[in-house]
Amino acid sequence: MLTEHNKRKETPKPILSIVIPVLNEEGNVAFFSESLIKSLEQLNISYEVIFVDDGSCDKTWLLITEASKKNANIKGISLSRNFGQQNAVFTGLHYSSGKAIITMDGDCQHPPEKIADLFNAWQKGYKIVNTKRIDSEDFSFVKRFTSFLFNKVFSLLSGLPMSKGLSDFRLIDRQVADVIKDMRDTDLFFRGITHWVGFLATTITYQANKRYSGSTKFSLWKLLKYSISAILSFSIVPLKFSIWLGFITSLLAFAELVYIFIRYIQGISVPGWASTLTVISFMFGILFILLGIIGAYLGNIYETLKNRPRFIIEEMSGFINDEE
Repeated sequence: MLTEHNKRKETPKPILSIVIPVLNEEGNVAFFSESLIKSLEQLNISYEVIFVDDGSCDKTWLLITEASKKNANIKGISLSRNFGQQNAVFTGLHYSSGKAIITMDGDCQHPPEKIADLFNAWQKGYKIVNTKRIDSEDFSFVKRFTSFLFNKVFSLLSGLPMSKGLSDFRLIDRQVADVIKDMRDTDLFFRGITHWVGFLATTITYQANKRYSGSTKFSLWKLLKYSISAILSFSIVPLKFSIWLGFITSLLAFAELVYIFIRYIQGISVPGWASTLTVISFMFGILFILLGIIGAYLGNIYETLKNRPRFIIEEMSGFINDEE
């Protein structure tokens, strides 16, 4: 078994590397590879395509190895299990050799023909070239709303601008990639990281293609976990909010005690056991929410202190002196 701590063997350094995380995309690998290579050949530069199989249970890895045997520019990395899309992207960055690296999804929704625009922007001196998705008419209301809500909440809590439609289809310079590889964040969130690191950046718009085959691997629950991890990774505002919420509820409780004491002195009993129990239950509910927020941050600290590798490689294909 290999981990990110293993020293990789020297490989020729292409100008452009394409990193593609995939999970159960057997219906897309062949078609996407053909479309991608066609667009890359038009650039007339040296390049490499790195597929990172994030624990697929179908024929995805078999198709990747077949593609790498047919084309020396195609390489594959198979992870020992599902480590998550962001860690799969990190794996590709770790083993990429290009002076510029483009990350994109393998479901054919990120158009390969836009690679030329990203590359041209990099040649003009931009270190980061983001892309902004223009939603098509068939893009569901739920996806539009959840994306809008996340961007607004993340921007508000983190202080990093997250514009509508920003995607994981982007180009980063080798200098930026080397900075990101040294980061030890427990929860990787590349959309936030590429804003946080700075460097000269620009944004290009694109129209998303329809998925060629299969269905999305992101369920509503996965999207929720992904969103929470991103916010916890870039903001401590929830902790500060917890302090203020605790302070306000304490003031309300103190005011209630003063009111009861005054009524007692006046010889007036204060009825309302039901309302009292309701308030107590509400306060306990807030308390457990605050403990949950604190626990989430402590969990992140715990995961960081364990210092486990972000990925474990089971097999590689297409690399010089493939490691067994």
